[in-house]
Amino acid sequence: MKQKGLALYPGSFDPFTYGHQDILERACELFDHVEVTIARNSEKHGFFPTEERKRLVEACTKHLKNVSVAVFEGLLVDHATSRGAIALVRGLRQVSDFDYEFRMAFANRRLAPEVETVFLMTSEQHALISASIVREIHRYGGDISSFVPPVVQEAMTAR
Repeated sequence: MKQKGLALYPGSFDPFTYGHQDILERACELFDHVEVTIARNSEKHGFFPTEERKRLVEACTKHLKNVSVAVFEGLLVDHATSRGAIALVRGLRQVSDFDYEFRMAFANRRLAPEVETVFLMTSEQHALISASIVREIHRYGGDISSFVPPVVQEAMTAR
């Protein structure tokens, strides 16, 4: 049953992978609207600048009618409450993800109890994909086409 309201799917998405897309597409089936919420961290310099990540995610999600993409800085729960979000969507690939996400969910619940955290397990074929692994494969000239959408691969190759 689809939930009324807005869910945020937060992350750095540096780069946006097929694993991210898998979680997002399934979240779109659960919520009226899903905002891909890209964290801007002024102390970190990612592979792609924040605005380029936003542009790439928009290009990868244009087939999804109930998705928007936003950039934020600060506490995620502050952004979530200011947007009226009812949930945070978090993807889990393996057990090691759960430990970190479990602690974050409790901290977020303490700060904003009205915003629920929803965990979605990635599909099996994406369980070993991470943005850091994609960056590493790309750094050494490996083929990343099975990990990221074509527009992301093109942008990475252009860098």
